[in-house]
Amino acid sequence: MSKKKFTHVSPSGLPQMVNVSTKTTTLRTARAQAVINPGKEILSLIKDDEIITKKGPVFQTAIIAGVMGAKNTATLIPFCHPIGLEDCQVEIKVVKQKIVIQTMAVITAKTGVEMEALTAASVAALTIYDMCKALSHDIIIEEIKLMEKTGGKKDFKRK
Repeated sequence: MSKKKFTHVSPSGLPQMVNVSTKTTTLRTARAQAVINPGKEILSLIKDDEIITKKGPVFQTAIIAGVMGAKNTATLIPFCHPIGLEDCQVEIKVVKQKIVIQTMAVITAKTGVEMEALTAASVAALTIYDMCKALSHDIIIEEIKLMEKTGGKKDFKRK
């Protein structure tokens, strides 16, 4: 088994930002997903793929929060490069008694957008939790995962 190195750790073991100055600028995309099990009480309130609470429309608010989260990823994740996103999309649906958040981020740059897509999914999921927690604390954010990335050293697609 080959010994891989963490890119964010220097040879002396200290945390570091990855130097991307010699990388090639390419079109880079990433898709991520979060799955929420909202529990029976909240599911019973979902109508037409939207939850309306006293705080407002949950899914619409979560979409805005997800995009805002993606745009602010570098302020949240240490050593994450600040980038100018060219596109970020957040879609939320109810699938088989669960809420599924799918995100996509795009940039033409020397570094990828995986963290931005993952942050968008995370922040959208946390927003749904926050807006619905008054109705039930049975909400479980079950998973947040990278689904696909293209344009970097190697592409990735979850099967």
